[in-house]
Amino acid sequence: MKHPYLTADHNLFRQSLQGFLGEHAAPYFDQWEEERRIPPSFWRLMGAHGFLCPMVPEEYGGAGADFGFSVVVNEELERIGSGLVGIGLHNDIVVPYLVSYGTPEQKAQWLPRCVSGETITAIAMTEPEAGSDLAGVRTTAYRDGNSYVLNGQKTFITNGMQAGLVVVVAKTDPRIQPPHDGISLILVQADARGFSRGRQLKKMGQHSQDTAELFFEDCRVPVSCLLGEEGQGFHYLTEKLQQERLLVAVSAQVAMEEAVRETLEYVKRRTAFGQPIARFQNTRFKLAEMSTQVAVSRTFLDVLIVRHLAHEPIVMEASMAKWWSTDVAKAVIGECLQLHGGYGYMEEYPIARRYRDIAVMSIYAGTNEIMKTIIAKNLGL
Repeated sequence: MKHPYLTADHNLFRQSLQGFLGEHAAPYFDQWEEERRIPPSFWRLMGAHGFLCPMVPEEYGGAGADFGFSVVVNEELERIGSGLVGIGLHNDIVVPYLVSYGTPEQKAQWLPRCVSGETITAIAMTEPEAGSDLAGVRTTAYRDGNSYVLNGQKTFITNGMQAGLVVVVAKTDPRIQPPHDGISLILVQADARGFSRGRQLKKMGQHSQDTAELFFEDCRVPVSCLLGEEGQGFHYLTEKLQQERLLVAVSAQVAMEEAVRETLEYVKRRTAFGQPIARFQNTRFKLAEMSTQVAVSRTFLDVLIVRHLAHEPIVMEASMAKWWSTDVAKAVIGECLQLHGGYGYMEEYPIARRYRDIAVMSIYAGTNEIMKTIIAKNLGL
């Protein structure tokens, strides 16, 4: 299917990225899944070939590219495996905060390192007692002279074990009402005194993506580490979540496309009762249904990407896409596993990994229940 937002430049970029990943990622991905980590050397290699942070302005080492290039990167990373999701988070979720709200000094210090892969980034939103309810975060950052002092705990942080720079969501005014008006974003370097990493969390899927607990105990950083304006953090988060949710929908879309492709290949070569199982009516009907679901989902997503490229506000529609794509992907991948029979439960078959990896996509970037809440609110309910 042709995507209406892609140009010849996007297509050439995709071909180059496919070749790069075929050489430097695909042969090693199983090993990374076993080791539960994407090696820093791969990040730097991505940077050296121009595949990190394409949207960063040229003056800071990026390409100043449009969102279409980000879509291409996220699609091709997902084709290798969902465990590469942390690269997409770095490229298109964390770094855009620096581009949009950073001071000239912050940009000059960090953006070139983010583009090169020297610095890996993370964003620390979720806490043990605050997930979808960002206004309920308990991590504090109080002003003490020329410093902010942070105290609190974060969990489920993507890139948490390797991040050299963390954007921390914290309360700079815990007493203000409404509570979200007291939220700010603070940049914390990995070597900041009082900052520590907990354990790398063991997850059901996305094994190669390091996910961690982070702790801040009287963690002192200069006031120059404030990102944007104090008290505007919730507004910044809300503004950027549209793109984050759209990217989750992109990943889910590619995951189910790959699952259907793999299943089509499998049913054509797998035989039962003396014939390929592709000849059975149930198999044919299931794949016809799933292929239709995948195509309809892709059509809606492509429309939204065009609108996002045009800088249209599509908060409700992005929430729809995130909910729809991830739920449909779970159903489609489940059916694909079923068509593999017992072999689908074996780790040597890619569908087993797809089945494990897709589950969390309906949870992160705001649960699908939160997506429905946003949709309902925008409907005036």
